[in-house]
Amino acid sequence: MGLFSYLGREFFYLKELLRVTREVGWIKPDSETLTPDHLEDIVDRHSGLPVFITETGDISYAEYDAYANRVAHWALGQGLKPGDTVALFLTNRWEYIALWYGLSKVGVVSALVNYQLRGASLAHCLSISGASTVILEDELKDAFDSACDEIGCEMAPWYLDRTAAPEGAGDFDEAIAGQPADRPSREHRAHLRARDACLKMYTSGTTGMPKAAPLAHTRVMYYLNIFSAGCNAGPGDRMFMVLPLYHSTGGLCGVGCAISRGGALIVRKKFSASLFWDEVQRYRATLFMYVGELCRFLLSTPPNPAEDDHDIRCIIGNGLRPDIWVEFQKRFAIPRIMEFYGATEGNVGLVNLDSRPGAIGRIPPWLEWRFNVALAAFDYETEQPVRGPDGFCRKAEPGEVGEAIGRIDPNDTRFRFEGYQNKEETAKKILRDVFETGDAWFRTGDLMKRDKAGYFYFVDRVGDTFRWRSENVSTNEVAEAIGRFPGVQQANVYGVEVQGYPGRAGMAALVVAPDFDLAGLRAHIHEALPAYARPVFIRLQQETDTTGTFKFRKVDLVKQGYDPKTVKDPLWFDDDEKGYIALKPALFTAINDGTKRL
Repeated sequence: MGLFSYLGREFFYLKELLRVTREVGWIKPDSETLTPDHLEDIVDRHSGLPVFITETGDISYAEYDAYANRVAHWALGQGLKPGDTVALFLTNRWEYIALWYGLSKVGVVSALVNYQLRGASLAHCLSISGASTVILEDELKDAFDSACDEIGCEMAPWYLDRTAAPEGAGDFDEAIAGQPADRPSREHRAHLRARDACLKMYTSGTTGMPKAAPLAHTRVMYYLNIFSAGCNAGPGDRMFMVLPLYHSTGGLCGVGCAISRGGALIVRKKFSASLFWDEVQRYRATLFMYVGELCRFLLSTPPNPAEDDHDIRCIIGNGLRPDIWVEFQKRFAIPRIMEFYGATEGNVGLVNLDSRPGAIGRIPPWLEWRFNVALAAFDYETEQPVRGPDGFCRKAEPGEVGEAIGRIDPNDTRFRFEGYQNKEETAKKILRDVFETGDAWFRTGDLMKRDKAGYFYFVDRVGDTFRWRSENVSTNEVAEAIGRFPGVQQANVYGVEVQGYPGRAGMAALVVAPDFDLAGLRAHIHEALPAYARPVFIRLQQETDTTGTFKFRKVDLVKQGYDPKTVKDPLWFDDDEKGYIALKPALFTAINDGTKRL
């Protein structure tokens, strides 16, 4: 890079970081300004503009606030007090945002529950929410009942969209229809401070049951503003929202891009790859949030004239893999991609401001002192950061993989870690005496590497990386390599134990196009990956199991392994001499008794 290019890049980063920092610098833990105060101020400045765009019409900022006020008065009428929790079990709809906004006006905390859960997993989330009341939709009644069967639910249910509420349940629409639309007295929340809880969100549950994470008003306001500042949003912007509103990426970061600066949110019930560009065009969207495999789903759809005639100027999200980044941006003519890294409950945040393909963010070396992020050298055997003879950890060198950790500072909004409701789970995420005695750092559980210019690149989740043939295998890097082969629509890579072998052998669960060239895939893998990283087993699925935010679930896949008696999908074994051969019971037995060597 030439001198002028270098100076131009650094000036751009300094200017953008200063601008973004100014936008959130007012958010302080001890402040009396809470999320509802911030949102009421926004409403007052944009009351006549549309805030939600729906199939049945637009909702203005004033109408949004009036609905939230009715919710607040309803909560007071129910005897709910500041600090009490109400669970929201709803699909995407504009009222979702108005509900938690209204409850926050009187200090009530909303627990945002994944509407895709059923049975034991839903019962778990409801139980740990601490809620005495749940607001839900009619179409989710069966799911709610399945959870109640598990735990003998004692929550008071209130239904939206019901002509007649079930026996013992409340009709929420009818209940708030008669409530006043004026703002409740601020006295109901006057004793609260920005460090206090506003919402409860849940971890994604990719590796086990979800954990509840209280989000302080500081964190909520930070999320609502940071990305609207990053993409320089304004009243003319329209955010196309297909991500679930119970998650921070869609429900706070994406919502904030729209409403924090007078823009509008186009709320869609769910993501549809086939309808996506038609609806983006129809509603004149200028922004959209992506996550996980959403971009790969879009890339696998047939060409659509609408994809060449849209107003999208920036997309924001995380999980856009390097293997499709350039192709995605070129095909859909996306001017700017703002990839970011963060966790709902975590204190580590990175943003890629200049759309560098594959990077999840950048911290220029000369600005490291302004951030709390470090990469700690990592031991794959113990799955812990490396400690030297002095007992302290070592920072990873440029190009070296390390675990991303964030220094905890309770006095800085950006660097706080509120933890989970479960104290033991909270303790597991804190690393102490890291670089000096007495310091404390949040463990992200994510492995990354950083180049000399300060760009960060995601490598894998701790626990997903496994050992095979005395080498470390990154599931993420293997999945990216496989994903570059034509016809691979989704690739979920993990390690499975094989009797008689140390470590774990690689296995890839794939969703592929019709008439897929399996032999061609093997040739591609053998050319793209070293021997130790090549999947030994291939599983062909009709669809992958993902979370509501398109993250792959691997726990069940790992448990099922490669046993053809357990796995009903087609299984293939990479034979050194014959290529991929069907994995039948006889071959499975031969592998496990040592007759067939890997």
